[in-house]
Amino acid sequence: MKENNDIHTDDRLICTQGNEYYAEGEVYTVGRIVNDKYFQLLTSGNDDHWYATLDDHGIYVSFGTLIAGDNKAFFDKIA
Repeated sequence: MKENNDIHTDDRLICTQGNEYYAEGEVYTVGRIVNDKYFQLLTSGNDDHWYATLDDHGIYVSFGTLIAGDNKAFFDKIA
């Protein structure tokens, strides 16, 4: 497993601020680590994913205006 600061493949994240694709209070699984800033966050029964970001703003998935109104979903790692 490649490390992404404190994020690892198969870690579980709880959604703290949801949107159209991620429901607040639901738990999601980290997929492949892309680099020190980006990783896959699995959705829909782990069959699909969006790319999540880990930076000074926290853990989140950003969506462009063409997809979901330019909103973000935020997550916390489950200890």
